[in-house]
Amino acid sequence: MGCALSFAHPKNFIEHSIKGTTQGTTYSIKYYGEKIVSKQEVDSILNSIDLSMSIYIDNSIISKFNNPKTRKISMDSHLKKVIEESFRTYDITNGYFDITVMPLVHLWGFGNKGVENKPTDQQVNEALSLIGMKNLTVKGNSLIKKKKGISIDVNGIAQGYTVDVISDFLISKNIENFIVEIGGEIYVKGHKPNNNKFIVEVQRPYESTSLASYKLAVEDKAITTSGTYEKQLMYDGEQVSHHIDPKSGYPIKSKTLSVTVIAKNAIVADAIDNYLILLAPDDAIKFVESQEDMDIYLVYKENNVFKELQSSGFNNYIYK
Repeated sequence: MGCALSFAHPKNFIEHSIKGTTQGTTYSIKYYGEKIVSKQEVDSILNSIDLSMSIYIDNSIISKFNNPKTRKISMDSHLKKVIEESFRTYDITNGYFDITVMPLVHLWGFGNKGVENKPTDQQVNEALSLIGMKNLTVKGNSLIKKKKGISIDVNGIAQGYTVDVISDFLISKNIENFIVEIGGEIYVKGHKPNNNKFIVEVQRPYESTSLASYKLAVEDKAITTSGTYEKQLMYDGEQVSHHIDPKSGYPIKSKTLSVTVIAKNAIVADAIDNYLILLAPDDAIKFVESQEDMDIYLVYKENNVFKELQSSGFNNYIYK
């Protein structure tokens, strides 16, 4: 059947690849069909998202909002969708996914300015007074600060959103079989020639070699991974993670080292993987089992031993 299909529609399974850089990382797109998408088109979309949500671009919409003198801004469609999903995730995670965490991100040296000294308890408490999505409100296309000094950082969700935007663009071009990857965040639609599924290797801590290596066979799903080992700084001889607890104000200290999420789209998976890092391994599994269309695989360390857990449906995706 595969050969007959290829013969009847030879252009359907011609492979095309587009690669580049965006959002401080790399991107890769592979699709099958006629060559109808250019790198210029993709880069144009990525640029529009940067101009909306990059904290590293001074004139982006989000940078204008974060200006202390700004009380409200008019959102474009990109920022509005991310803000809406951020509020939803904030609610279902009991406030642990919080885009107003930016003052703490900067305080701990993970922003675009860096710091030399470990923050004091007083500095943490001062920053905590500016944390909480209850300090934001949306009216139509306007994003409004309820409190002076509020600033936001959507890096914990923006790459997943971007993957979805590029995927939707390919779908709008009637491309039915593709894989989009940005900084390790992935969406897969359809399959490769001869009905072979796309295979994705699970990211995990480099030193966890005692655990089995997994590859996933997926179709019409997003896969994202978050890990405490990805970005770390050293304070007083102790490594601290870029994952900041928005309620305590301090970098998290969790048994969980990495979480891979499979979900229906990348914006959901990207936001949730940050929250699951905060949880104890068993609690992360319980949360995911309560959600629809979501599975996870996590690596944690207990008594200096690497261990793993997975949700009930994860095994269905393991490539064997």
